[in-house]
Amino acid sequence: MRLGFDDCVFDGDTREFFRGGTAVHLPVKTFRLLELLLETRPRAIPKEKLMEALWPGVFVAEGNLARLVAELRESIGDDAHESRFIRTIHGFGYAFTGEAEPGASFPRPAAADSVFKLIWRDREIALREGENILGRERAAAAWIDVHSVSRHHARIVVSGDTATLEDLGSKNGTFLEGEAVTTPRPLRDGDRVRIGTVEMTFRRYLGGVSTESVLSR
Repeated sequence: MRLGFDDCVFDGDTREFFRGGTAVHLPVKTFRLLELLLETRPRAIPKEKLMEALWPGVFVAEGNLARLVAELRESIGDDAHESRFIRTIHGFGYAFTGEAEPGASFPRPAAADSVFKLIWRDREIALREGENILGRERAAAAWIDVHSVSRHHARIVVSGDTATLEDLGSKNGTFLEGEAVTTPRPLRDGDRVRIGTVEMTFRRYLGGVSTESVLSR
């Protein structure tokens, strides 16, 4: 699902969000909240259903949802007092009420302009085109000699200006923004990647500048 509203473009398939022609990193739950609201528009979604979808199997206070909505509003340029996109139905839930057009386009940088890196402690690990193995094997693109990391733990596949993360049947799991990776997942600038107990940050640079440095989360 790709939709455009105001100066924003949302793409649920590639997991990308642009505002004013600039890639914006939305945390996983913020992105999912926007996706739910767009999918259901203009119908309102009860708070209970939103919390169940965003925090499955976990009891959370209603204030967590309110904070997430506030974060989303800030990211898309909405105002709670004079809302253009997200309507609050007091005592019930929320609805997306803005005009959203399908098939919106957004700028795609040339593949040659994209540079991908993993940041771990004080190390910058450059990722090359194709397969990059992460693990305890010395020949791995990202050699991480930590006991909780498997020899061939995970891999990042770079193809042009995109990168995907995949677990390789590791013992202690691979996580993206705190969620277990069970199928290949696209990566965005600023994403937190954890393999075993080792947490890293994925960075994407366009023309030498990180996309997150232009408009961060």
